[in-house]
Amino acid sequence: MSAMPTFHLAPDLPVSRLCFGTMTMGEQSGLPESLRLLDAAFDAGVNFFDSAEMYPVPQRSETQGRSEEFLGRWLRARRAPRDSVVLATKVAGPSGQMTWIRDGPLSLDLCNITEAIDGSLRRLGVDYIDLYQIHWPDRYVPMFGDTEYDPSRHYVSVPIEEQLIALGRAIDAGKIRYIGLSNETPYGLMKFLHLSRNSQLHNKILTVQNSYNLLCRNFDSGLAECCHHERISLLAYSPMAMGILSGKYYSWDDGGPSDARMNLFKGRYSEGESRYNLQNPKMKAAVKEYTKIAAKHGISPAILAVAFVLRHPLVASAVFGATKISQLTEVLQATRVHLSEEIVAEINEVHARYPNPCP
Repeated sequence: MSAMPTFHLAPDLPVSRLCFGTMTMGEQSGLPESLRLLDAAFDAGVNFFDSAEMYPVPQRSETQGRSEEFLGRWLRARRAPRDSVVLATKVAGPSGQMTWIRDGPLSLDLCNITEAIDGSLRRLGVDYIDLYQIHWPDRYVPMFGDTEYDPSRHYVSVPIEEQLIALGRAIDAGKIRYIGLSNETPYGLMKFLHLSRNSQLHNKILTVQNSYNLLCRNFDSGLAECCHHERISLLAYSPMAMGILSGKYYSWDDGGPSDARMNLFKGRYSEGESRYNLQNPKMKAAVKEYTKIAAKHGISPAILAVAFVLRHPLVASAVFGATKISQLTEVLQATRVHLSEEIVAEINEVHARYPNPCP
């Protein structure tokens, strides 16, 4: 396995600065392609792999759980020592759409979390999960393009105390090692930390996995301060904004390659399309400006995007996806690229003109 920069989420949990996200595996990528990609990433030094019980996307009952299953099949085929791989996965929050996952799931209560953990362990074919994350909160939170908090949308949700009890029992049983949050807010993060302070879960909550990229820097408005003072690391998902920051959707006259995710699943992936509307003029303008910066300095737009995420002092790892070896190879190069102060200044100038077009 090649050397790659690592970050210690905990003293006994070193992770590669790049985390391979598997949410396209089982839908956009078949099993043979997925196994090749996982092999290539591992051989390049990636030891950190992220999944979720609801994957792949776009989510549907026929494919639910395949991403974890593919990851598990790779683990068995690779026969790598279990402690050489860091596995992260997630429990789905309340959803009125995904009725095939525990009838909703209706909530993140003790039973739902326990059943979800057991299901992930079975699909992955392992005895324990290194980092178990709550995919989205069990309460009303503006997400996936929504930015304004509407108090009237609040609903009675499962207390965070009950969620922590479920996670604590799983740690006691040896099923999970550490806890992470995802799509969280400063309030949610601080509430989880406060309630875990005087329990066995103290120092067990390590990460928050939120979107962070050139088109979405909302992390720096509140959540970053919480993470800094509470020693919580950001796992930055969508470092390339679902591939949009590669420039491919705007550099082709016909709107990008037909097998690109936003074209392949057009009209079927509401979470992605609500945040990344290809017709958004501010997003389009920003992407073109970032593409020009990359060309000026002799690097690809994709490398610029990932290298920008990795330079953030609170980012432990960038969670990326790839469906082709060429895409993986390009992302891997970003760990060896240092963005000069000149480049960062040019990026910030564009950000000032087009702030967070994809929140």
